Amino acid sequence: MSAMKIAKPLLLVTTPIGLALGLYEAHRLAGGLVFIMAALITVIAVAMASVVLTVRRERREEEARKASTSAPVEPAAGNDPKASS
Repeated sequence: MSAMKIAKPLLLVTTPIGLALGLYEAHRLAGGLVFIMAALITVIAVAMASVVLTVRRERREEEARKASTSAPVEPAAGNDPKASS
């Protein structure tokens, strides 16, 4: 399991470097290709961000729902039927 601790930082460093090198090579090979590749990378990044934000929002809503159902409901002051009798 200790080998997994290096995987995430390694991916976080090498992915942007790989994208930059890929864009450079696209520019070197065919100048206009770099614009198409940059557009594709942008679309993929927006899609990934959308999925991440949706998962976070749904998790937050689920936790709020669990917290509201597990919290005991206390009667409001003055509305306790036992207190008036």
